[in-house]
Amino acid sequence: MAELIEAIFEELSEHWSKIVSAALFALIGWVLGKRKAAQDWQKREFYDRLNISLNILQDGKLKLRTLNETLCKSVFPNSQAAQAVIDAAKKTTPDNPLLDLPKEDYWYFLNAVLNEISEQFAAGVIREDLGMSVVCDEYLICLTSEADGGIRMRKVRVLMIKKSLLTSLPEETPKLERETHITRWQTLKKLAVAYKKTPHQFLSIFISQ
Repeated sequence: MAELIEAIFEELSEHWSKIVSAALFALIGWVLGKRKAAQDWQKREFYDRLNISLNILQDGKLKLRTLNETLCKSVFPNSQAAQAVIDAAKKTTPDNPLLDLPKEDYWYFLNAVLNEISEQFAAGVIREDLGMSVVCDEYLICLTSEADGGIRMRKVRVLMIKKSLLTSLPEETPKLERETHITRWQTLKKLAVAYKKTPHQFLSIFISQ
């Protein structure tokens, strides 16, 4: 036993500086992480989170419904892709809520989101394949981060809306469930214009239920 203890102390004495350095770096990382989390909470900025929001206009009322919320790194498994989305989200403006990503790469980002959404509606696809009665419609999805001052929390938002609705939004402002939803209505109006000018920032998907 004495020999074992002596061997342990010898090992520690040889590598104590590496052990202390590793512990110090771990402590610094923990402190910085806690500080950043506190700052993000204070500013209500959660760019590492991706929210999938369904936008509905029904009986003259705008309804916003969250379909899913998860970490960006869960939707974009490649860390570089996830970071590119986060960086782009931080640069959006009230005038342009769409993420500014390379045109040649945009489809890959949207396709990753499509895969996330498809998991939620897989049952409808199976029902359709089995010849069962389903309802199907075409939707558009796009990557945004609304920067308007009325937004309570900044995060990456995937806005999902029927194509037929986005391409024929009414001129008048609909009834709102909450006053703050006026920002989303203004965003949808901007997206309708953007869809005509930069269609590569949108992806068409068919949902069966």
